Amino acid sequence: MENDFGEVIRISLDGEHDTGELFGIMDANLKAIETHFGVEAVLRRDEIVLSGERADEARDIIKDLSRILDRGESIDRQKLEYVMTLHAEGLSYADSDFSRDILAFTHRGKPIKAKTCGQKEYVEAIRRRDIVFAIGPAGTGKTYLAVAMAVNAYKNKEAEKIILARPAVEAGERLGFLPGDLQEKVDPYLRPLYDALYEIMGRDTALRLKENETIEVVPLAYMRGRTLDNSFIILDEAQNTTREQMKMFLTRMGFGSKVVVTGDVTQIDLPEGRASGLLHAERVLSGIEELAFCRLTGRDVVRHSLVKKIISAYESHEKSGASGNVRGRKKH
Repeated sequence: MENDFGEVIRISLDGEHDTGELFGIMDANLKAIETHFGVEAVLRRDEIVLSGERADEARDIIKDLSRILDRGESIDRQKLEYVMTLHAEGLSYADSDFSRDILAFTHRGKPIKAKTCGQKEYVEAIRRRDIVFAIGPAGTGKTYLAVAMAVNAYKNKEAEKIILARPAVEAGERLGFLPGDLQEKVDPYLRPLYDALYEIMGRDTALRLKENETIEVVPLAYMRGRTLDNSFIILDEAQNTTREQMKMFLTRMGFGSKVVVTGDVTQIDLPEGRASGLLHAERVLSGIEELAFCRLTGRDVVRHSLVKKIISAYESHEKSGASGNVRGRKKH
């Protein structure tokens, strides 16, 4: 049925889920659907009435949300945004099974799962390949999922050690000018790795394993000259490695080990004139079947919804060919 506002669709809620679970606190999810599709939604006790030219699309989203609840998942704004993103690409979140696969549990008992199709492909690549490169913007779970897989491998006795490395690139501040000894100087660069470890394993457990060197969190420079057997090795922020550093790191791999390399090529902090080892590795190694390159995108962002919009805005700006020179012109 249609009126001046387009199609009108009625969805019966009789016997369905609690509207608070479905539509969120104060119907926040329903309001987000209204805004996204430009429809009007009237929620009654036993039905919801949708009106507008895209009412059928809004109905599909609501049905997807109901099916998500049917399989025991909760719905938050982040998940709703992703459901609508997939819908725009002709895909259904409810038809996928990636969110059912539990990778590990945090020390508080919260299950860790892939939340997007891109993350699912990334996790599967880690399972199938001995070396995996994950390239994508901030907020796509590159580091967190790699650490979760490393912890899982250790708990399943698939790895005897977890080694987490990061280049200590001087982005705006000189290490020599920072207070403290060498470890105190490099710790800020390693903080994201510590944060992921503490959330998944718990601070006390992680520190105990670090103390007995089952877990190592080290600057990349400390990897030189080593051969690492039976280890799960993660190189984070790999866009800030040089070609020589990347080659050095990859050739540390020993028998029974797995390597995950993560990086965001839009945030390279190397000095001008130094090529990124991550970009170089992608060109040089992409033909080797035994390793995988996973490209995560803005749709895989699992942080605040604004992060996704910020990334999309920067991507659009770069694709438009706009100048990146924001230093201003020299005064005459």
